[in-house]
Amino acid sequence: MASRQTSRKPPVRRSGSSRTPTRRKRRNWRARALLCGAVAVGALLAAGVLARLLAPAGNTSRNRFDAIIVLGNPADSDGNPTPEQLARVTEAVREYERGVAPRLILSGGAAHNQFVEARVMARTAEAQGVPASAIYAEPKAMDTIQNACYSARIMKTQGWHSAEVISSAGHLARAGLIFNRLPLEWRTHAAKPVEPESAAYLGAVEAVETLKTMRYLAWTRWTERCEP
Repeated sequence: MASRQTSRKPPVRRSGSSRTPTRRKRRNWRARALLCGAVAVGALLAAGVLARLLAPAGNTSRNRFDAIIVLGNPADSDGNPTPEQLARVTEAVREYERGVAPRLILSGGAAHNQFVEARVMARTAEAQGVPASAIYAEPKAMDTIQNACYSARIMKTQGWHSAEVISSAGHLARAGLIFNRLPLEWRTHAAKPVEPESAAYLGAVEAVETLKTMRYLAWTRWTERCEP
């Protein structure tokens, strides 16, 4: 009896060519995601720069105000005013002595160390001749949005409606964007530095403030709402 011969088909080899389109799609998706991310960051950066350039410096032409608001800046590790904090308070005292406003609101909590910025600034203002009765310390604010909001609350309680806002020059653009959302008459005023500032330092301040402005536009102005 003749034996049956079964013919076996040679195994089909799967080439890697079928996986190539999938890998290409993944690479294309990642490239598109990276491109979209880069475009978004670039657009936000441009918005931050433009917002700083166009930020309002005030909404009134008045020269006399109900109060001078000094935005906080950290004290040093010993609880003494840093040059930047001293510059802000000293400028506020000058404006107070010029009769710009009859009182100071010093705003800032223990945002960077254990020392409450408002209390350190209050001691400095008193040491420069401002009576304690003309000083209002706001000791809870942890950032510029809260500086503005909590100071506005003090003003609302006291029946005041206008303020000159003092801070370092590089900080005032972002502060202007924030104060522009409050129901106050206001204008900004830059503090003169008590020490020379190098170009590198000013460049670093500009970079940091641009990043903070980007964060404000994209996030904190929507999430950190505060009713004065």
